[in-house]
Amino acid sequence: MFKFGQDIGIDLGTATILVYIKNKGVVLKEPSVVAIDTNTGKVLKVGKEAQNMIGRTPGNIVAIRPLRDGVISDYDTTEKMIRYFLRKVCKNRFFKPRVMICIPSQATEVEERAVTDAALQAGAGKTYIIEEPLAAAIGAGIDISKPYGHMIVDIGGGTADVAVISLGEIVVSNSIKVAGDKFDEAIVRYIRKKHNMMIGDRTAEELKIEIGCVYPRPMTLSMEVKGRCLVSGLPKVITITSEEMLEALEECASQIVEAVHATLEKTPPELVGDISTGGILLTGGGSLIYGLDQLLSSKTGLDVNIADDAVLCVAKGTGMSLNYMDSMKNSSRRK
Repeated sequence: MFKFGQDIGIDLGTATILVYIKNKGVVLKEPSVVAIDTNTGKVLKVGKEAQNMIGRTPGNIVAIRPLRDGVISDYDTTEKMIRYFLRKVCKNRFFKPRVMICIPSQATEVEERAVTDAALQAGAGKTYIIEEPLAAAIGAGIDISKPYGHMIVDIGGGTADVAVISLGEIVVSNSIKVAGDKFDEAIVRYIRKKHNMMIGDRTAEELKIEIGCVYPRPMTLSMEVKGRCLVSGLPKVITITSEEMLEALEECASQIVEAVHATLEKTPPELVGDISTGGILLTGGGSLIYGLDQLLSSKTGLDVNIADDAVLCVAKGTGMSLNYMDSMKNSSRRK
């Protein structure tokens, strides 16, 4: 009988990859970025080192993110990236690891197959798939096996997944391609339109983290931003306030609220009763933007809580679910 190596869970995120190893926890967290020499096709850097190259590379080197909106957009590069991270965390090269990978709740069969094939080609011995809201719930410490409704809103880099879970399965779900990346893009658009200045994605992300908000802050914050003036073409420095961030992010936040509303409308009444008691749980890095919990609470009338270690919940749950694979045959699809 073939013997597998380590049990590994991978949160294959649009912005960040997290790797969980059984009995060790999350051992790796790096950006989902690969730097490639276009002349030779050779991978030069992966992860943090590749991210530092974005916007700073010569013509023959491109730093790309091979995942878009939660799914693979560049198969070959994704395979190379997964191979790199598996080799980085696997001590035993002789026995291939069992790997559980999470995907958005409404990913297609083709998108699932691309993920499993990429992992197998990258060196996994056996690959399994789990939907992100399920993984997030497990990672947050929820006992999903009980006949009780839990609503999870997982906001990553590429997608926001909303799901109601009961008896170990997703009863109702909704997935929209509005999450951390779209927040960044909205900030870039806002500053270009209002201030005639172009900023990069990394600057937009810093703004989002430092002063971004989707619900009014008790005190106005501000941050100095450097970019290129679209009128003169010269460097420009301006000050952006949290009130401007609220305006810039309003549309994206509204779409997430609408996705939660739409999911609640499709949820059976008994489970809605459970949710009204237990509230909504937010997970994922996108849930940490200031005021999202307050916004959802004000719009739904429900208690909204942010999970402990919200960024790590999906990765933890993905790895932990390997312990329950036999009882999760209906929730995860073995490939």
